[in-house]
Parts: sequence; structure tokens; C-alpha cells
Amino acid sequence: MEDCLAKKMEITVSEAEKRTGRNAMNIQETYTAYLIETRAVESQSEGQCGPVESLWRRYSEFELLRNYLSVTYPHIVVPPLPEKRADFVWHKLSADNMDPDFVERRRIGLENFLLRVASHPVLCQDKIFYAFLTQEGGWKEMVNETGFQLKADSRLKALNATFRVKNPDKRFTELKHYSDELQSVISHLLRVRARVADRLYGVYKVHGNYGRVFSEWSAIEKEMGDGLQSAGHHMDVYAASIDDILEEEEHYADQLKEYLFYAEALRAVCRKHELMQYDLEMAAQDLTSKKQQCEELATGTVRTFSLKGMTSKLFGQETPEQREAKIKVLEEQIQEGEEQLKSKNLEGRDFVKSAWADIERFKEQKNHDLKEALISYAVMQISMCKKGIQVWTNAKECFSKM
Repeated sequence: MEDCLAKKMEITVSEAEKRTGRNAMNIQETYTAYLIETRAVESQSEGQCGPVESLWRRYSEFELLRNYLSVTYPHIVVPPLPEKRADFVWHKLSADNMDPDFVERRRIGLENFLLRVASHPVLCQDKIFYAFLTQEGGWKEMVNETGFQLKADSRLKALNATFRVKNPDKRFTELKHYSDELQSVISHLLRVRARVADRLYGVYKVHGNYGRVFSEWSAIEKEMGDGLQSAGHHMDVYAASIDDILEEEEHYADQLKEYLFYAEALRAVCRKHELMQYDLEMAAQDLTSKKQQCEELATGTVRTFSLKGMTSKLFGQETPEQREAKIKVLEEQIQEGEEQLKSKNLEGRDFVKSAWADIERFKEQKNHDLKEALISYAVMQISMCKKGIQVWTNAKECFSKM
């Protein structure tokens, strides 16, 4: 962690700007650009920082960066991006992806994504990531030159590997089930939170009716008028405070959403391991088949039915020279296959070792972050309840003075 980029560079997504331009299809579109500001922290002189550098990036460029990282580092649980369009929101809050409040929350989420990557012991050292932060022009071309997209396309078959792996790793199978359950639990939690937020909104706003009624009532009373008017004022203030409170609560919801999306990042690592396991099993099966063919040619016995065996019986046996040539070719293929199998075994062991180390790192981070988010949410709920008690305490004092 001492060598990670986050220790050497301050990274912020300082503002968002709505823009209009033409896309690759020459169609006019409206989009949001985000200003990334970086500043090198000089280690030689304590507390001294370098000049601020800045550049603009679109959300699609953040997506490109994350896709590149996911393909290039298959064993790593790559941090997720904030949602492109709002989900799990209480109904009074806009789900429009151009809504200023949503754009602000996404700005915070994008900054969090960059800080996650910059704090990761492996990802922070990637040159493409560093260029994303510091090089505005030519960055996309730089990414495409890595050829990562070809790797991504070749791994599409990973989607079906799950159903064909004969000996799946129990640890990764359990991890995949855990990620499914984590996603399900957080989804339910966010839905419940949205319903609670809706109900709170209604309760607070109904207090505005108290304010109106007390105010109207005060107009026809002499001795009681001032007390009713003051109590109504407290109710009005209380009712008006809910909008800011629930918008603040959305930031806590965004912390939960990050781990909702992290669940998919965990499953991605599991799928990549399944693909490696499938490739390994196919290589072992192919090697066994070639060894059997070689043995059959050497001994002249056919263990299993084959079209070639039937052809030999119908049209005569091969000459010794032909058989020797085939055996030689097979022996070369067997040697290549054994080396390939050894390489795949080694690659698989390295993947498991690296992936599991990163998964353990992720679990520690998850436990810490979710604990903090839930505590913050509880503190906010307690604060809201205290505010309600205070409002009615104030109202009681107003009534007592009548």
C-alpha cells in the first residue's frame, strides 16, 4: 500500500458539466463530462504538493477503462462504476440521469472508483490507468492498441463453460453462490430502504398540514394564538427538512449499491476461473485421445470404434512406413500437448493463488465499508428520530404557554 498511486497522487472528480455534441453516428446527443483533477504529492518535502493537472472524461470512457482492467487482470475483483441510471430510489427522487442531484452522486461515485483503483496494489501500477488520469488526447487509441478487446471477445465462451466443467473448484463455486446471495440481500435491503424513505417523506410532509391548521386556528384565537402560531412554525420547518435529509440518505444508499455491483465483479472472477478450468480439461482430454491413438497405431489394436478403423478393415491396412510417420507426428503432438497441459496447470495455480489473495483483500474491504455505511445509516435514522422528538417537545412548550 505504501507504493500505491493513491499515496503519491491526489485524485478528485471535481465537477460535472452538461454538454451537447455529435456521436460516432453523427447524431446530436447530450451527455455529461466530468473534470478529473490530479496533483502529485512530493515525498521529498513533507506536506508539499505539485501543481494541479486536469482533464475531462465522459462516463463511456470510464466504462472503457473498467472493461480494459477487467480483461487485463482477470484474477482481480475490479471496482465497479456507479450506476448509469438511478435505480432503487424513493419515488419523489428523480431517476433522470441528467438530474443535477443524480449527476452529483454519480460524480462522487466516479471519484470513488478512481480512488479504489489507485489504492489497489496491482491496478494502481497500470500504465493505461495512469494515462487515463493524465493524458486527455490519444488515450482511447492507447487502450485499443493493447488488443484487450480481442481477449474479451475470445472469452465470451466463458458464459457456457460453467455447464461443461467436470471438476469445478469448490471454493469458486461457493464464492459464486455467495455473490448471488449478497446481491439478492442488498437488492432487498435497497427496496426496503426506498419504501421506508417514501413513508418518511409522507410522515414529514403531513406535519406541514399540522403547520397550516395551527396557523389558521391561531387567527381566530386571542389567548391561544401565539402558542398555536409558534407550534405551526415548528411543524413547517420539520416538514421542509425531509427533502435534504433523504437526498443525503441517497449517498448511504450509493455505498450499498457499490457492493451490489461488486457482487457481479466477484462472479466475473469465478467465470474466468471456470473458463481456465474448462480449457485445462479440454487439453487433458485431447492429450489422452492422442496417446490412445498412438498406442493403437503402435500395437495394431483398436480399443474403440472409429471411422478410420472401419476404413482400414475395408480397404486394407496402412504400410509400416505410413504407420511410423503417423506415430511420429502423434508423438510430437503428444509432447506439445504435455507441455501445453503443464503450462495450463501452472497458469491455473497462479490464477487461483492471485485471485484468492485479491478476494481476501476484497472481503476485508467489504466488511469495513459495509459496517461503516450501516452505522452511518443508523446514526442518521437516530438523528431524524431525535429531530422529531425535539419538534414535538417544542410544540408541547408552545401549547403549555397558551
